[in-house]
Amino acid sequence: MASKIGVYFDVQNIGGGLDVEALAEQVRSKWSDLTPVVKVLPMLSVAEDEVRADIEANGLDGVLFCGASPRDEAAPWQLPVQVEHVNLREQCVLAYKNPDGSAVSGAAPALLTQMATDYMNMGVVKLQKSNMPESAAIEGIKRILVIGGGWTGLTAAQEAAKTGYEVILVEKADKLGGAVNNMPMGSPLQAPWEDRQPTNLAEKIAAVTGNSSITVLLNSHMAKLEGQPGEFKATVATANGEQTFDIGSVVLATGWVPLAEKYLESMGLGVNPKVVHAAQFAKMLGEGKVDARRIAFVLDTTIAEEALQKAADEAAAAEAEAPAEEEEKGFVKENLESIKHLRYSNAVNSVGMLRMANIICDKTDDAVQAFVLYKDMTIPGILERFYKKMQDRLGLMMTKADVTDIRDAGNHMVVSCKNTLLGMDFDLDVDLVVLPTGVVPTTAKDVVVEFDYRQGPDFPDLQLFDGFADSNYICFPYETRRTGVYAAGCVRQPQTLDACEEDARGAVLKAIQCVEAASHGVAVHPRSGDNSYPVFNFVRCTQCKRCTEECPFGALDDDEKGTPKPNPARCRRCGTCFGACPERVISFANYNIDQIGSMIREVVVPKDFKKEGPRILILACENDAYPALDMAGMRRKAWSPYCRIIPVRCLGSVNAIWVSDAMSKGFDGVLLLGCKYGEDYQCHFIKGSEICNRRKENIAETLNRLGVQPERVDQLEVAIDEYDKVPDMIDEFVARIVELGPNPFKGM
Repeated sequence: MASKIGVYFDVQNIGGGLDVEALAEQVRSKWSDLTPVVKVLPMLSVAEDEVRADIEANGLDGVLFCGASPRDEAAPWQLPVQVEHVNLREQCVLAYKNPDGSAVSGAAPALLTQMATDYMNMGVVKLQKSNMPESAAIEGIKRILVIGGGWTGLTAAQEAAKTGYEVILVEKADKLGGAVNNMPMGSPLQAPWEDRQPTNLAEKIAAVTGNSSITVLLNSHMAKLEGQPGEFKATVATANGEQTFDIGSVVLATGWVPLAEKYLESMGLGVNPKVVHAAQFAKMLGEGKVDARRIAFVLDTTIAEEALQKAADEAAAAEAEAPAEEEEKGFVKENLESIKHLRYSNAVNSVGMLRMANIICDKTDDAVQAFVLYKDMTIPGILERFYKKMQDRLGLMMTKADVTDIRDAGNHMVVSCKNTLLGMDFDLDVDLVVLPTGVVPTTAKDVVVEFDYRQGPDFPDLQLFDGFADSNYICFPYETRRTGVYAAGCVRQPQTLDACEEDARGAVLKAIQCVEAASHGVAVHPRSGDNSYPVFNFVRCTQCKRCTEECPFGALDDDEKGTPKPNPARCRRCGTCFGACPERVISFANYNIDQIGSMIREVVVPKDFKKEGPRILILACENDAYPALDMAGMRRKAWSPYCRIIPVRCLGSVNAIWVSDAMSKGFDGVLLLGCKYGEDYQCHFIKGSEICNRRKENIAETLNRLGVQPERVDQLEVAIDEYDKVPDMIDEFVARIVELGPNPFKGM
């Protein structure tokens, strides 16, 4: 714990009429034994030498900077002691407004001064209750396991080897190349991005098999992956028996399989030989088996979607009359969810069909006509150049159209089109119909990694992402729910070949970063560089297993008694485990239950509710809510001065004891402000907000038993870009608390 703290006020970044000298004097008076150095600096950014001299001369083991938000101006220099920041600018001075709505003028109002004082005291006690984490560094094995030997896996193996890492490449088939074996020509892979190009797959394979740093295992699959990043142990089942390798991290590049034909039966797929999907047509092209002269490439699957929806409606109606078997209900649900893969794959199918139409027009001397009928033509990025060139391609016609029927007319197929760009409805006679291929990730069908984890061998909750292994597309691409395993290519999201190559490079960089982070004992995303990790007091552990069950990343195993077995390198440092622990036996050196509880108790809560107003505690997620509050403050979008904000790593780390501490202290309300959750979740730690919401229900029951209205505790969702909404959200909550009146425990 920090026992000698230096407190520095950054005048340039505070402003707002606050009497900074008076605030400094309050710190000297209240914390005289703890703060041998309290200084008011004109500008913190140029005071490095002075701060370092104070640390040396006074034996400081903690430094507290009072000024701007830590997100905006953390000290640019690394100090050899613990450092914390008090946000007196964005969430105090700039966010302040008088309770009656009148303008602030002249000297700082007493309520603003009290707010600043509360934040200073919370900052001091936060350092006092914090320790420097001990290192959890491991050696870190510089060897990457690449699972999948297709286009993405080959690229990943090459890129990893270039960095000096060894590579183990595992491929389940008897040859490398995957789906690209059926694609001699690819969509544009490089400038000028206007025409298809040869994939040169043989050269890519030769570069991998000829590299001494890469070990290729064909006819092989994963049997087990155990351990943690930096020191995984991978067991691979090969044709010659099992082999075990020490691995630092994993790139998952197992690719995709086509959507089952049954989902497009209503369009003739699997029923009529004159109807194929794009992947089948690509193979026919490569084998020279295409003899059709008029080919319709259909990018509208409304017929199939409507048929599946009708089946679902009929099943629902039948269920209302006579309950169906769970298996039957599950089949209908699976139909509706699986068809999503066609929509996800639209960009790949759009580019692919243009490429194949281009090829078929070139492959024969006879007159060939290719018709591309699309509901949505999705061309990613610079491939727009390819699309524009195809618009002028001789023999290729494109039109937007609603395809309403596909039927067999004996020696040819008829495709009925409405709402076309030609301004007329028409029936198109063709020899062959090519439908889109649903790119379904292998992880949706099989267990591909075989984790030897307490939480099971597969990635968890993949149904939320329709089988795709990536767990946070927006913030952390390549990341999966298993630290140290990074997804690339079509197992992550449907992609064209050029995007798969870029994906492979990105995943390899993440895999290397993970090994290096483990060797330094620090976390990877989203708390990159954090060297803390959860510490367990096993003496008091009751083996309730809540921590192991609620950890979003499988960082905890357990022994036969149910005692947690931490794996620090798997941990993302979110604190969900100690938020779950009813015995409070889990903590981080610099983030713990007692620390936040002590900060809550430092806030001055007035006894006179009517005269001095309520006090509201806001526990704000540091990933979305806290930066949204910062941005609101910077834009002078103020909120109620009755609130006190404490950032938390994730709402999943919120322990019920903090709410109890606030209520017993006399706070009139507690607002949990975090990321959006559900299917379209934005939580950096996947389930933190959702878990917190479930715990809130338990808190409500406890408050009811104590005679406290459960409405005094609420959880609100806010995205990082909703800074314009968050002040109103806070003010509305405060208004509800004012209407409820004072906390019954106030003054007790």
